[in-house]
Parts: sequence; structure tokens; C-alpha cells
Amino acid sequence: MTTTVSFIGLGVMGYPMAGHLAKAGYQVRVWNRTASKAEQWASEYQGTACKTIAEAVQGAEFVMTCVGADKDLVEVFQGDDGIIAKAPEGAILVDHTTASAGIAECLSAAAAERNQAFIDAPVSGGQQGAENGKLTVMCGGPESAFAKACPVMDNYGRAVTLMGPVGSGQKTKMVNQIAIAGLVQGLSEALHFAEQAGMDVEKVVEVISKGAAQSWQMENRSGTMIAGEFNHGFAVDWMRKDLGFCLDEARKINASLPVTALVDQFYADVQSMGGNRWDTSSLIQRLRKFR
Repeated sequence: MTTTVSFIGLGVMGYPMAGHLAKAGYQVRVWNRTASKAEQWASEYQGTACKTIAEAVQGAEFVMTCVGADKDLVEVFQGDDGIIAKAPEGAILVDHTTASAGIAECLSAAAAERNQAFIDAPVSGGQQGAENGKLTVMCGGPESAFAKACPVMDNYGRAVTLMGPVGSGQKTKMVNQIAIAGLVQGLSEALHFAEQAGMDVEKVVEVISKGAAQSWQMENRSGTMIAGEFNHGFAVDWMRKDLGFCLDEARKINASLPVTALVDQFYADVQSMGGNRWDTSSLIQRLRKFR
């Protein structure tokens, strides 16, 4: 396999995602703002750590990115030394950052001026999903570019789906986060109620998980929520960033998200408790503190 893939951004998600591409036999070049992280990656996988974005994307057929937020995308994609300027014409640019739909549309338009295709492709599944190559990838972009990029993304995605034109991937991720926010709050309240009622909470979960109340969150997080352990997944800081995108987009399209807005404020309370890096199931701690 001689396909060259660049991966920009080696955080907790990007690092293992790029690793799956190297294991699959692609010629992988990586760049990270902190150069030592790229060097560490190259010491673990067959690939090249690059000192600049220009070096990483030169001649690449695919450029994958996974950075922080909109401002980080502007930094790595735009400008004289950015991805769009330095990647070759005809390259397919795939962004796995959870960001706004607006920035996806802006970057797509800029890429098109250089005959490059842009796909917004946020992911769900967390660090564990990235490490296990079991991410859900929600894509927005041209069908022809998606058809070429899908086999690449399949190396770390268990479900890679084109949802519509550019921006559709980000909007689908917003739907995902809206659904999760209400569900985690509901589970937190249920467990808190059982605790306050003096019940055997684990036994309660065992019973209700056999019925309509069952969910991924209940199956995978109820035990750690009961134990007060919150280092198992997506951080509160990241969730608040994502919910901010949801609420901004809702205002644009006149959608009503009362529960999401409330849960966002509950997460702000968790941050004030020092829980910025706790996982999202830490909503229960707020109830325990403010009961």
C-alpha cells in the first residue's frame, strides 16, 4: 500500500486513530503542536513525525485532523502555512474535530478553491473507541470524496456514515450530544434517588437494566457512578464545549433545547466543584453535593 495519509493532532483520540492507519499499512505522517508527542508516536508506530504542517501534508492523498475546536481548525487549515495552502490539489481533507457546522462550511469553501474536498467527520465512542478502532464516524461532504475516504476511516471506525452535505456530520454529532446530556442526567437522578431511599443501588440497577430503562450509559457507567469514580471517559470540559455548539446551532435554526440548556448549567456546577476533567457521568456528584 503506497497511499500517503497525514494526521494532524495527536490528542487522546488522534494518537490511536493515526496508529490504526499505520498498522493498516498506510504511509502515515503526523504533526502535533507539541512536537514531542509526534516523536513519541513515531517511536511506537511505523510512520514519520514532521516538524511542520507543510512537511506533513506535502503530497498527501488524505489529510486527517483531530484538534480542539474552531479556533484550532482555523490555525491548522488556513494561512500561508496551513493545510489548505500546503496540501496538494485533489487531496481529501477529513476533519474529526467536534466543531461548529459553520466552520466546516467555511473550510470546505476554502478547500474547494484549491480543488480539494473537505469532509467534516466528528466521532463518537471516546478514547476507548479510538484505541479499539470502534468509533462511530458521522460525515458530511461530497459523495465522491466520501467513497474514497471511507476505506481509510474504516480502520478506526465501526460505523462510518455519510449523513449529507458538509456540516451534516457536525449536526449529527450535536444530536448525539443532546441525547446523551439528558440521558446522563436522568440516570444520575435515578441513582441518586435510590441512594437517598436507602436501597441496594447495584441491585436496583441489575433489575431495571433488564427493562426499558436500560442504556449504554447504565450498562457502562452506573457502577462507576455509584462508586464515585469519574476517570473513564469524555471530560466535562469537552462536553461543555460540545453543548455550546448545540445551543448555538439551536438558536440559528429556532430549535428548543430546554433540557440541554439546563444540563449544560449543571455541568458548569461540576466544573465549579473542580470536576473539569471528570467524565460526563459526574453529574451525579452535583446531586450528592447540593442535595
